[in-house]
Amino acid sequence: MKRSHKIILSAGGTGGHIYPAIAIADGLRERLKDVKILFIGAKDRMEMQKIPQAGYAIIGLWISGLRGKNIRELLLFPFKIMHSLWKSHRILKKFRPDLVIGTGGYASGALLYMAAQKNIPILIQEQNAIPGLTNKKLSRYARVICTAYSDTKAYFPQEKVRCLGNPLRKGITHCVYNRKEACEKFSLDPEKPVILSLGGSQGAHTLNQAWLRGLKKIIRNDIQLVWQSGKNDFEELKKYRETQHESIHITDFIDDISAAYTAADLIVSRAGALALSELALAGKPCLLIPYPWSVGDHQYKNTQAIVNEKAALMIANDQVDKILVDKVLDLIKDTKAKNTLSKNLAALARPRATEEIIKEILNLLP
Repeated sequence: MKRSHKIILSAGGTGGHIYPAIAIADGLRERLKDVKILFIGAKDRMEMQKIPQAGYAIIGLWISGLRGKNIRELLLFPFKIMHSLWKSHRILKKFRPDLVIGTGGYASGALLYMAAQKNIPILIQEQNAIPGLTNKKLSRYARVICTAYSDTKAYFPQEKVRCLGNPLRKGITHCVYNRKEACEKFSLDPEKPVILSLGGSQGAHTLNQAWLRGLKKIIRNDIQLVWQSGKNDFEELKKYRETQHESIHITDFIDDISAAYTAADLIVSRAGALALSELALAGKPCLLIPYPWSVGDHQYKNTQAIVNEKAALMIANDQVDKILVDKVLDLIKDTKAKNTLSKNLAALARPRATEEIIKEILNLLP
């Protein structure tokens, strides 16, 4: 009798790495009923909460990046690398996976490197147009590299690249709400316009400050706002949940993002690769605000590609405080512009990305 397949996924640091991995794991469970899945992440990062919430076991490695670290953290870094390599070796020896999948994040480096030394097949899934350092370095060991952008193949061995799109959570690809039900999730009036503001998993301080200053104007125009603030600013902003108008819904994180997309008439968002893939599938008019300090300025480059297709509008980060609220109020009233943006963005969607990536995975399994 054939043993069940065992697969390790390594993902972490941001939702942009974590949620594609969860989508892949969910897809594998549907195709392989007896599959055993283990996640590897970085201790004290958001994956240690989000992965168990999705129903999967995770082991944390003692690892972090170098950007913005103090002297103590820099001195500890070599020891973290050695410890993570040793622990990855122990995990691989005990779990004995048939395949290791990396979607990015610090923990992927040590795990995928050790898997390569043991001749365990590796698949990399890269979400961004500009790959992260970990995936670029590890691409030499991968059997297959799945990307979301065709231009990304310039950074990888081209014979390994499959441009399939980003894997998305089933709640995104199979929406179960109508507009009325979605609005009820946020205690909103379905007869009034709804703006959805997404600052990414960590939040966007610039965006939060712009909304804070423009709340009175939003309320005066009878517009509703679902405001995902992120964790960093939420303690300061959560008081507005009680003191502001009932049309303002503030939360640090939106678990039921499908409901939020369905309720929205207009979306204002950072431009992480996963967010852009989800927004294309949602097919709602968007104002994108690229994070200006993203590695390789990849958020700007991702956004520019979409703007060139007349599928979204872009506001530079340093202009948000000056023009965001007025731009939103103008666009929410412009039905023709909204319809054009929605149509063009929906044309860029890749709804079968998860299925296509699962096919590549199955081809690598014994």
